[in-house]
Amino acid sequence: MKVMQKYFLAIVPEGDFQERVTGLKLEIRDRYQAKYALKSPAHITVKMPFIYNEAKEDKLIEKLSKFIGGYEPMAMTVAGVKTFGDRVIYLGVDAGQDLYDFQKDLKTFCKRELNLVDELSDRNYHPHMTIAFKDIKKSHFQDILKFSSDSKVCGKIEISKILLLKKINGCWLLHKELKIGLQ
Repeated sequence: MKVMQKYFLAIVPEGDFQERVTGLKLEIRDRYQAKYALKSPAHITVKMPFIYNEAKEDKLIEKLSKFIGGYEPMAMTVAGVKTFGDRVIYLGVDAGQDLYDFQKDLKTFCKRELNLVDELSDRNYHPHMTIAFKDIKKSHFQDILKFSSDSKVCGKIEISKILLLKKINGCWLLHKELKIGLQ
């Protein structure tokens, strides 16, 4: 039986930085009842969610591993709080051209080799780390924005892997690490 599953690809920081961003998302939940951003770990999306046949998951991982392995590790800085209108609050990402080139190549690879749809946000790539969205009450938006800005969560990230996340029971879970380069 063919079972379709949802996946996406992301940079997922580890250690102290992941803990600080998760802590900020938890405080936003506790203070403002905005919890939707907790359905996934703090991350920077590189390929929007897509549906794939779960029976072919090993082949998906094999193809992605080979593709991602051909790139060099990257570095970026996450700092500053920004918004997409009055619906999304996120941490800004200062990434070099390497990330944009990687994402563009990944988008093309996914379309050609995996037959995945080229989403609008794949074409207009804007790396960011969402901390609150979807369930933000309009009356709380400015308060969450100020609270997030005052938290001054920032960090430098060294990227040596891309994570394949899988949606299970309504939450995005880390499923497979895909190493960048021939480490």
